[in-house]
Amino acid sequence: MIIQIYAFTRLADALATVELGVDHIGFVAGRYGIVHGELDFKEARALVEGLPTHATSVALTMATEVDEILRMVQEVRPHVVHISTDPLDVDETAMKILKHHLPEGVRLMKAIPVAGEESLELARRFSPYCDFILLDTKVTGLPGVGATGMTHNWRLSRQIVETVNVPVILAGGLSPENVAEAIRQVRPYGVDSNTHTNRPGSPVEKDLQRIAAFVQAVRQAEWEGKD
Repeated sequence: MIIQIYAFTRLADALATVELGVDHIGFVAGRYGIVHGELDFKEARALVEGLPTHATSVALTMATEVDEILRMVQEVRPHVVHISTDPLDVDETAMKILKHHLPEGVRLMKAIPVAGEESLELARRFSPYCDFILLDTKVTGLPGVGATGMTHNWRLSRQIVETVNVPVILAGGLSPENVAEAIRQVRPYGVDSNTHTNRPGSPVEKDLQRIAAFVQAVRQAEWEGKD
């Protein structure tokens, strides 16, 4: 099972996290003044280039224009591009163009908010243009999808996992304390944590002890699921 952790601002923390067994290292690429932890393209590129070859770099973008997203990819060179805006801000046509124009080997991930039955339809609509679907929580007053620290309807998430034909990464309020139950209920391809692996009171500083506990909980649940 893939473990993805957001949102790194320091290479040292990212390297330590890889050593703990995390697969996907996430960061916010682009200083737009929208979300916490934004890196400019030069900073993001340095983080990507500093990672070991077996780690996967995941660049979250809040840009809505295809040309700007492609510019980010050219400047930063991540392995995965994570579209985290509200779903229709980068619609199916834009996703199709992105998929066609991304450099070979760069994968595309779309954040889908899990809120009601319409989430299932959104996942179906976007899955043909994605390498991953990320299921996350959307709340009023916060931009885009995610970084809320709140869980959502895991029953609906399970339906999406069983319906779409692309790997699904479950996000939204996951912590060392609840990720095992989330895995049991949803059976995703991977899990993601941001808020609940930060230091208490900080929106950007990562807590390596919390990350280690998260990894341990995931691997234990994964092992138990093989029984």
